[in-house]
Amino acid sequence: MKRPTQADVARQAGVSRATVSYVLNGQADGRIPISEDTRQRVLEAIKVLDYEPDSRAQALRSGSTKTIGVIIPDLHNPHFWEYAAGIEQEAHSSGYQILLSSIEFDVEYAVGIFKGLARRRIDGLILASSFIVMSEEAQKILTQLRKRRLPLVELNDQYDVDSVVCDYREATKEVMAHLLSLQHRRIGMIYGVEAPEMADDRLTPYKETLMAVDLFDPHLIAECGPTIEDGYQAALKLLQGPSRPTAIIAINDLLAIGVLRAAGDIGLQVPKDLSLVGYDDIPMAKFMVPRLTTVSKDALHLGREAFKVLLERIQNPDRPRQKRVSPARLILRESTGPAPTR
Repeated sequence: MKRPTQADVARQAGVSRATVSYVLNGQADGRIPISEDTRQRVLEAIKVLDYEPDSRAQALRSGSTKTIGVIIPDLHNPHFWEYAAGIEQEAHSSGYQILLSSIEFDVEYAVGIFKGLARRRIDGLILASSFIVMSEEAQKILTQLRKRRLPLVELNDQYDVDSVVCDYREATKEVMAHLLSLQHRRIGMIYGVEAPEMADDRLTPYKETLMAVDLFDPHLIAECGPTIEDGYQAALKLLQGPSRPTAIIAINDLLAIGVLRAAGDIGLQVPKDLSLVGYDDIPMAKFMVPRLTTVSKDALHLGREAFKVLLERIQNPDRPRQKRVSPARLILRESTGPAPTR
C-alpha cells in the first residue's frame, strides 16, 4: 500500500500542500493566517490517512536529525548499560533518538564504528571509550569532526571536547584507608583493563598509599583482561600464591564477581578470610552474597549529564568548552571486614 503524502493530506482536507506543511511544523502561530477550523481539518485528515512525516525530509529542511550517536566500550558490562540508559532517558525527554554502538575492546572494529557514525547525519556524538588514543586513524576522524563542529561529549577527559568526568582517585584513597584501618597489610589488586591507562585513577592511589606505609608489593598486582573469567583466573593466581593477600581490590565489579567465585572455589570465605572491593556499583553488586563493597560513579546520572551537555552544545555551538566533574562515593557493604589473624 502506498505511503500517504502531504499532497494526499491536502486533498483530504481541501487545503493547499503549503497549509499542511505549516500545520505540521507548527508555523501557524499567528504569523500565517490559518484558522482553527482549517487546522483541525488538516489534523483530522492526518489521522484518517494515518500520515507519518518523512523524517529524512524533515531533517533536510530543519538541519536537524534529532538523532545522536553513542559509543560505549562493552555491552557485557552493566556499568556501561547504565551510561547508555541515562543518555537515552534524557534524550527521549528532549525528543531525540540514539544510535548506540559497542566496540567490544577491539580497536580496529571501534575505528570502523567511529568512521561509520562520522559519515552519518547525526546531531552529536557521546563517547564513553578511550579507543581514540590508541589509533591514529581515529584521531584523524576526531579532528575532522571537530572541524565540522559536530557537538561532541566524552565521559572522560582526553580529547579536549566537552566532558562529564568522575574520577576514582579520591575514592580509592578512601578504600585504602578503610582496608588499612581493618588491619589489612597485604592488599592485592586485580587490574583488568583494555589499555593500561584506563584505570590509572585506581592503580596510582593504590600504589602511593601502600608505598607511604612501606607495604607495596608489585607481585600483588595481577594484570588481566576485562572479563569475569579473567578476574577469576587472576584471583586464583594471587590467592594460591606463597603469601596470599588478605584483601583484594578489583578495578570493576565484574572482575570482583570473578574474585568472589575464585575465593569460594578454594575454600575461602568473604570477608572472614578475604576482604573484597569492587568499582562501579553495578545493579547486581548489592544482591551478591556477600553484598559487595564498591565505589559508585552513578553512571545513570553521568549519562543524563552527558546528554544535557551535548544538547547545550547543539543549541549554542559557540559556548566555551564545558567540563562537569562529579564525585565518586565509597559504599561499604558486607564484603570487607577485619584482616584474618594467622
